[in-house]
Amino acid sequence: MLLLVFVSCDNKKSSKQVLQSEPQSNVVRVPDFNADSAYNFVKKQLDFGPRVPGTMSHARCAEWFIDFFNKKADTVYVQDFRTRLYDGRGIDGKNIIAVFNPEAKKRIVLAAHWDSRPFADHDPDEKNWNTPIDGANDGASGVGIIMEIARLLDENPVNIGVDMILFDLEDYGAPHYLNYMSNDDWALGSQYWSKNPHIRNYRAYFGILLDMVGAPDPIFPKEYYSQQYASWVSNEVWRVARDLGYTEYFTNELGHPINDDHISMNLIAKIPTIDIIHLEENDDNGSFYPYWHTLGDNIEQIDSKTLGMVGDVVLNVIYNN
Repeated sequence: MLLLVFVSCDNKKSSKQVLQSEPQSNVVRVPDFNADSAYNFVKKQLDFGPRVPGTMSHARCAEWFIDFFNKKADTVYVQDFRTRLYDGRGIDGKNIIAVFNPEAKKRIVLAAHWDSRPFADHDPDEKNWNTPIDGANDGASGVGIIMEIARLLDENPVNIGVDMILFDLEDYGAPHYLNYMSNDDWALGSQYWSKNPHIRNYRAYFGILLDMVGAPDPIFPKEYYSQQYASWVSNEVWRVARDLGYTEYFTNELGHPINDDHISMNLIAKIPTIDIIHLEENDDNGSFYPYWHTLGDNIEQIDSKTLGMVGDVVLNVIYNN
């Protein structure tokens, strides 16, 4: 609140207004996360078709991302790279990095993968195992939340720096029916970025990875590697979720270890990073949500309420750091 104080000056026969500030509280105004807007960002990704690297759908979606972030962020980096798949084939990938407040020393990373799996290898119908999936929850949900946060950061700047990274080639690991035992063929985009960050000697305070964050009635336990490498980040994020009333979904259970983009961010880039990911016990798809790597991972599995809840938590973490 501002008080207006009028001071009279007799010798000049004039008056002026002096603005006197009252003591300010430490309450930070966090903008409202628009869940419907995030949902539309998810749907728009799916409208391009499966975002399989090397396809026109993938290329057109990348163009849309770049155009969007060029309008919202201070700086956008497009990191083209070439790597090898599980079978030795070479493939091109594209990481997209949107930077907000580039001069800030304290930085937070928000990340998600934007590619979709080329094989529905966990579909109940074996005939679909080589069909690309939409990847609505597995990929697009995290990106949709990040895009909505980008829109809000553009309108409501923060003092810290925020770097949004959309990783490519997270989901091109070997199909399960090949019985190919390796973790190195997953999360290829984050492996590349962690070795070759967009800025030399890049450092961040911490990172949050969003993966499968859009299905109805999710369960977000504290993923095992997140607790191993960045427990203080998990604990802080889950505290915020508790304070916002989301303890039914953000549980204090320890989740299974997941080989995801946060692994190389922790081990190679040395950024304490957690994975907010929907995990379930005793599900037919292992520990993942029921439509993981199936043709059923489509827009019908996306709940704007879940997007809003996760977006609300992440926004509050950002604006209170």
